Amino acid sequence: MAQNRHTKFINLGLKDYKQTWDYQEALFKTQVDRKIANRKLPDEEQTPTENLVIFCQHPHVYTLGKSGKPEHLLLDQQGLIEKEAKYYKINRGGDITYHGPGQLVGYPIIDLDNFFTDIHKYLRYLEEAVILTLKDYGIEGGRIDGLTGVWIDYNDKDKARKICALGVKCSRWVTMHGFAFNVTADLDYFGNIVPCGIDDKAVTSLDKELGYAPDMTEVENRVKDHIVDLFEMEIVE
Repeated sequence: MAQNRHTKFINLGLKDYKQTWDYQEALFKTQVDRKIANRKLPDEEQTPTENLVIFCQHPHVYTLGKSGKPEHLLLDQQGLIEKEAKYYKINRGGDITYHGPGQLVGYPIIDLDNFFTDIHKYLRYLEEAVILTLKDYGIEGGRIDGLTGVWIDYNDKDKARKICALGVKCSRWVTMHGFAFNVTADLDYFGNIVPCGIDDKAVTSLDKELGYAPDMTEVENRVKDHIVDLFEMEIVE
């Protein structure tokens, strides 16, 4: 079957984490089931898989990945109540992270068979979209060997600080979960966890680095444009 690079972007705005997770799971299952069904059909009868990218923000929530340690959440149940935050153990890779208002969360639910079948390249492209967005604002972002995500002052181990975290799931080359880019997020909430299991690196945000709060819609559009260019997507309205 020919590659289908048509991609639909969906912006959910501020959306409850569990509702968004359930939505992702439903979309993910549809694409995986479609791929399984297609394997039993002649090429001319197969239904192309679809590619979707969800953008949203979440109310305060902590999520723990499959390889995470519960003790990296530094709040008990009462602490979560006081912070008006929820907590979920989820099925992505990685350790614990925080999502909240002012953070751009991206959930690509795409079939990598439509682009390239290389999960490491996929992660690097998501990082690159954020690195290029930072460059648009005059900020140099980069990577640290052995650590996922995007960092500021990435060449200085004492000053390095994370501005974007990644955690994904992939089955039959269909992806879900994704990245969390701190734009104007309340960084105090990261003080209640060991972010991504890393206890010797700081966390930052775009507004903190710039000294002013950028327009979220503008940031979203810049990230979107870079994702489209990197993956050579064709946008479907």
